[in-house]
Amino acid sequence: MFLGVTSGMPLSKVNTAIQNGLGGTLGFVATVVGIGGIFGQILEASGGTEAIARTLIRRFGKDKAHWSLVMAGFLIAIPVYFDVGFIILVPVVYALAKDTKRSTLFYAIPLLAGLAVTHTFVPPTPGPVAVADMLGADLGWVILIGSLIGLPVAILAGPVFGSYISKKIDVAPPKHMMEELNNGTEQSECSLPSFTAVATIIGMPLLLMVVKSVIELLIKLGYMQEGIVYDISVFVGHPFTALIIATLMAAYFLGTRRGFTRKQLLDVSAKALAPAGMIILIIGSGGAFKEMLIQSGVGNVLAEGISATKLPPIVLAFIIAAAVRITLGSATVSMITAAGIIGPILEAYTLSEIHLALIVISIASGATILSHVNDSGFWLVGKYLGLTEMQTLRSWTVMETIIALGGFGIALLLSFFV
Repeated sequence: MFLGVTSGMPLSKVNTAIQNGLGGTLGFVATVVGIGGIFGQILEASGGTEAIARTLIRRFGKDKAHWSLVMAGFLIAIPVYFDVGFIILVPVVYALAKDTKRSTLFYAIPLLAGLAVTHTFVPPTPGPVAVADMLGADLGWVILIGSLIGLPVAILAGPVFGSYISKKIDVAPPKHMMEELNNGTEQSECSLPSFTAVATIIGMPLLLMVVKSVIELLIKLGYMQEGIVYDISVFVGHPFTALIIATLMAAYFLGTRRGFTRKQLLDVSAKALAPAGMIILIIGSGGAFKEMLIQSGVGNVLAEGISATKLPPIVLAFIIAAAVRITLGSATVSMITAAGIIGPILEAYTLSEIHLALIVISIASGATILSHVNDSGFWLVGKYLGLTEMQTLRSWTVMETIIALGGFGIALLLSFFV
């Protein structure tokens, strides 16, 4: 509002621009975040997240548990918020560290890396969904590119860096956290849903969205013709439909068939929408900011000024997101703010769907860099792992920066070929 007034916009158009920006963004994003939140909450309540972690650790073995934890984090963060996934699985980290007498960081860093990469790179988590919508990027390509870039980056920042830093910082599981978590209820192995069922349900919406994008590309290249296959793929591959299918599958196979009553499923769904409210408001504000930049003409001024620097859009996107991240702390807020600034600038370029997806990853990378004391994740990790501020900076902050630079580096390299 301040931007619109001070830029000389007619006052009658300021609130209209805010309304259009909020409505245009939330018409898509609010639905995805809301349904995705319910999906993730059902997965958490049913023990699906724990089932994934336990199964992977059993198959990899305790000697390679750090590899299983990075994969568990990568899968679980697709439907579950970062902080929720970490809090649910941190007892597994404690137990492994206690049994093997290793530093807690040997297991915690791989888990955190897997969670952090998916949280910022792979939809339907709120950040990349909102950025993709604001930039007009196809979600299917963002999922595919984000996964391809995210996996090697998660391995580098997780097991590789975790093995190194755990030798430098030897910390045991905090006694008070062990006692607190031991007082809670823990499901037995036999009461958990099967790994296959959980993995299938998580992968279903991603597969549907990616297939839709691939079919659209084949049609654009002339390898396929539009028809019934195209019509069906466009419908079921739309994020609304794909997430509704996955949520209904989760409600039935992980809920109803495992003894959940309708009242319990309703309570789980209602609980999921509480944290989604703040996220939706933040994303809506980002949409309003972007619309104000466009309507006030400030976006054109930014575009002209930044284009004079001769830097490619993918580099500008990373720099803007990184600057906001270091200043404000929140990764989601940084992504939305950067997308609002870079969106009007991209209108001056002709970019392919894949290049737009790479810019989304570039923004996500910049919004991950240098997590420090103004980021809630910094304190969450430090508290649960019993780290001092300096130890958290040397472990968590460095891990986040590896993810940021690795993701941006690969995205920049790929941008020269698309």
